[in-house]
Amino acid sequence: MAEQIEWRAAKLLRTRDLSPDIRLFEIEPSGDFVAPTPGSHINVNVQIGERPDVRSYSIVGPCSDGLYRIAVKLLGDSRGGSAYMWGLKPGAQLTISTPGNHFDLGRGRPEYLLLAGGIGITPIFTMAMALAEIDADFRVLYACRRREDAALADELRERVGERLQMFVDADGGRVDLDSEIARLAPGGELYVCGPIGLLEAAKRAWQQSGRPVDQLRFETFGNSGRFASQPFKVCIPRLDLVVDVPQNQTMLDALETAGVAMISDCRRGECGLCALSILEVDGIVDHRDVFFSDEEKAANAKLCTCVSRVAGGSITIDTADRAA
Repeated sequence: MAEQIEWRAAKLLRTRDLSPDIRLFEIEPSGDFVAPTPGSHINVNVQIGERPDVRSYSIVGPCSDGLYRIAVKLLGDSRGGSAYMWGLKPGAQLTISTPGNHFDLGRGRPEYLLLAGGIGITPIFTMAMALAEIDADFRVLYACRRREDAALADELRERVGERLQMFVDADGGRVDLDSEIARLAPGGELYVCGPIGLLEAAKRAWQQSGRPVDQLRFETFGNSGRFASQPFKVCIPRLDLVVDVPQNQTMLDALETAGVAMISDCRRGECGLCALSILEVDGIVDHRDVFFSDEEKAANAKLCTCVSRVAGGSITIDTADRAA
């Protein structure tokens, strides 16, 4: 069933930097306050150049004071949403949605294992706070590149203590997913939010553990891949068309801008509606979706145009869609 959300005016009250490239935004909505549940997000109208767009951001904390808090990572290769948000000053007028939730926290489980990578800490932080409030049995594993990147770590440590374990790449820290899952009580659930590589590793480890599929829950964000984003070309012989995809634009957006009629929904690499067939590739397809299996990605037959890219070359695709 479609999620029921409402749009309303809001005001940015204040901001605070959590790390060199992660900023916390405190937003006051108009109208009645709709309290978020752990794992919730709000949608925010943003301006990307001349084009209006929408971005989704996880809500940070319980927001018991009637303010929504979101954390935004400034990305050099983003489509412009993070740059727009970072350009806002206190007092800015916004249009936001009421909270939605695709990453709901289950209740009454014997144990919870929460795994965050980088900016993925935002929903995991909120879940940990909620679980601590009810004295649930849980652990938090937080992986980041450098210590200075560990947004919200101090606040989380203060609340949950030794239930938080940090893994810093620069210090050689690595999460042993197999052993961490093995420690999880029968019937316990694993919640994961982070880069696509972390999600895929968690899915593989969970599958190998033989645990029920529905006890693994994850949130995705499609701006993370195995390779740094770079420009590439898309060739469509059926339409006699070549489309340039800039570093800061998705393949889906570039195709739509070029007049190619596309079908899409989630724009997060989850639903597969925007997937197109690959005829040829010069370079490496950086599959950033969670729709296709590892085997399907290895076959390189299709890619999700909303998040996936090509590293070091170009791609030739097939589509039955005609230019609009």
